[in-house]
Amino acid sequence: MRNTLIFPLTALLACGPVTAPPEDATTTTTATSEPGTTTTASAPTTTSPESTSTSSDATTTTTATGTTHANDFIIQGDILIREDCNVFTQNCPRGQKCAAWAEGGGGAWNATKCVDITGDGAPGDPCATQGGGVSGMDDCGLGSMCWDVDENNQGTCVGLCTGTPAEPMCPPMFKCYISSEGVLNLCIPTCDPLLQDCPGTELCIPNADEFICVSDDSGDAGQTNDPCEFANSCDKGLLCLNTAAASIACDPQIIGCCQPFCKFPGAPCPNPDQQCVQWYDPMMPIPPEYQDVGVCAIPL
Repeated sequence: MRNTLIFPLTALLACGPVTAPPEDATTTTTATSEPGTTTTASAPTTTSPESTSTSSDATTTTTATGTTHANDFIIQGDILIREDCNVFTQNCPRGQKCAAWAEGGGGAWNATKCVDITGDGAPGDPCATQGGGVSGMDDCGLGSMCWDVDENNQGTCVGLCTGTPAEPMCPPMFKCYISSEGVLNLCIPTCDPLLQDCPGTELCIPNADEFICVSDDSGDAGQTNDPCEFANSCDKGLLCLNTAAASIACDPQIIGCCQPFCKFPGAPCPNPDQQCVQWYDPMMPIPPEYQDVGVCAIPL
């Protein structure tokens, strides 16, 4: 599944394919968001609280607290992280690339390995995998991987961050999102939640102090006041908020409720108990391009 679990109000939901990022995911940014969102986990810049690592000349093994689902940044359970190559420096022999994969099966990226380069897909190009989204084998070129993979093993090439985990680099208008103790390092495009300017049906939702494009997994649901359990379970232009902060129009028995983004201040909202609440904590630094981003919620 490509879903991202919802989190408490002030945490930003990590995305999955993706999207997105995770209780062990880190980002290159730091601000704080405020309105009651059940947003994405790769949101806050965090690292697994209990991790140990041992390294030899060839491999690095880390035990991380958490579990990464395919195509999202959520970490749950204990994962043994094994690195046979470096996804940042791409230090594999000529004709191969360093790829993240799920060693031992399952849906969690927990290792890296050198694989043959079988295609030249660039970021944004369609791609295909062999063995699913966490196999590490795809037809994307060097420095990219197949992301947002569906049940037919079809996805889209996404670029990998360069530089180092401490100083990751991506092209302009992209941010580096790191998960699974550095096994996964993706350059994800940023976007404007008020414009919803992601390609096609992709959603623009929050992640740390930025907004990124992720796949829409709302299906036939996802309209205003509909229940939601994942960051990408609402329609384009809506966000999955904690029900208690969203509106009394939401079913109190559900964990999350879809509500629209709005232009702060003063934009109208669909429910009488709501106001357009500024997304970011006004006491914290706010990225200039997101000063007017709000969400319809019960004012504090």
